[in-house]
Amino acid sequence: MTQKIRRVVTHQDGEGVSRFLMDDEATNVNVPENLGGLALTEIWQTSGAPASNTGTEDTGASINQLEPALRSGGSVVRYCEFPPHSDDGLDVALLSAANEFSGEGVFTPSDRHPMMHKTSTVDYIIILKGEVWAILDEEETLLKAGDILIQRGTNHAWSNRSDEPCLLVGILVSADPI
Repeated sequence: MTQKIRRVVTHQDGEGVSRFLMDDEATNVNVPENLGGLALTEIWQTSGAPASNTGTEDTGASINQLEPALRSGGSVVRYCEFPPHSDDGLDVALLSAANEFSGEGVFTPSDRHPMMHKTSTVDYIIILKGEVWAILDEEETLLKAGDILIQRGTNHAWSNRSDEPCLLVGILVSADPI
């Protein structure tokens, strides 16, 4: 079952007073088929830098891509839930469906892992609960609750080889491709 995420967003009203704009459950939850039960809850996005803090639009509701929009200095905040033994549920024959979510050329399946991918972002990955393996082209390391990974546009994948869900937050900031 996908974790429900409370999202609280502030704004400044027309009189210049700070207010809570949203305080509810994040509703943009994506559980792509054939990806081992991975659940992605989209929290917020910006479309450039510096980001605009005006308006009342729910920018999390419109996220439908893996990377920040237009590679324009934007960002995406995403909550990810990897079920136990997430690799066991991957259907390699149907991974092309993943490209519908992420765009052309992001996923580069390999012998290391079928969900290897490379984005034009710097990602701040914060492990909240459980553990997950960060897999690179030739290396891997186990990340546990409290660990933070700075993923700098490299080819990578994730693997939860434990018996417990792994919950993490990813903050993706657009970057020049390497």
